[in-house]
Amino acid sequence: MKTFNSSKHFSFKKSRAAAVTAAAVLGVLAAPNVFAAAASDTATTSATVVTPIAIINAQDLSFGEFAAGTGGTVVLTTAGAASSTGDIVLTGGTSTAAQFTVTGQDDATFSIDISDNDLTHEDTVTTMALVTTHDVDGSTGDNPVTGTLTLGTQTIYAGGTLTVASAQSAGIYSGTITATVNYN
Repeated sequence: MKTFNSSKHFSFKKSRAAAVTAAAVLGVLAAPNVFAAAASDTATTSATVVTPIAIINAQDLSFGEFAAGTGGTVVLTTAGAASSTGDIVLTGGTSTAAQFTVTGQDDATFSIDISDNDLTHEDTVTTMALVTTHDVDGSTGDNPVTGTLTLGTQTIYAGGTLTVASAQSAGIYSGTITATVNYN
């Protein structure tokens, strides 16, 4: 007669329980991968290239001719009208406000910066200080920091005040102003 070995039976039961537990754990771990189906969607992408902003000098800044006397200032409006203070006498010559034409994207706004640079005598030593004013309508001199490219263009007008010393050296003085614009 065969005897039942309980230790073998117990071992078989243990092995069977361990296999069932392992299968259950693997099933739980594998379940997310089995049930997770791939999903995707699309998004529309776009980009807009605008016309680059550009600026050109349309007219130079000229204070005309004057006699220094005991000094003062020569004031040039953004409309090109010259006047003087102190003992300065305007003697002629053509005075003109500077004009810069800005072009770019229709109705875009842009920043404006105008530099002030002294005028230097042809002797390369003697100077006169210049403080500029500017506007976008040719009459206010309100120094706006922004402008709008109505129909893709805008003119910036620049005038200024030139400080003249007493007995300022006679001769030709020259310099530059720089207008810088950037899209906002």
